[in-house]
Amino acid sequence: MQIRKATLKDMPQLIELRIECLRDMDGLSQEQEERVRGKLELYFKEHLDRDLIVVVAETPKNKLISTAFLVLSEWPSNPSFITGKVGILLNVYTYPEHRGKGLATQVVSDLIEEARRIGVSMIELNATPDGRPLYDKPGFKIPHYTGMRLRLT
Repeated sequence: MQIRKATLKDMPQLIELRIECLRDMDGLSQEQEERVRGKLELYFKEHLDRDLIVVVAETPKNKLISTAFLVLSEWPSNPSFITGKVGILLNVYTYPEHRGKGLATQVVSDLIEEARRIGVSMIELNATPDGRPLYDKPGFKIPHYTGMRLRLT
């Protein structure tokens, strides 16, 4: 098993992993899947290795089986994120037949190390109850503020 950063040549498999993650999280109608697929190719071309870092686990036969995304942004500096570089961790997903082998732990750990290397001060995420133990290990904490969201579309 190899853990590595994804490249544009991985795009077809990254799209499949993202679609599977979305199916598992919320379900996905055929219409929604088609719309999302069309947007994902454009997104990866525009953002991968710029303001999106993706770490994957790959089998010896070059099949991607686990992934984690880090979307980067820059905010005005404050004591909580002194460099202003902030990451949102998402799409941590492993195909069901490969779960329980520590792959999610490995891809998240490598993604955190890459974030440190490039000067990210803070990483945020939304965890499912099943995912909480994965994020407790490296030290993610529940913030003291209440997250809120306004959906515009």
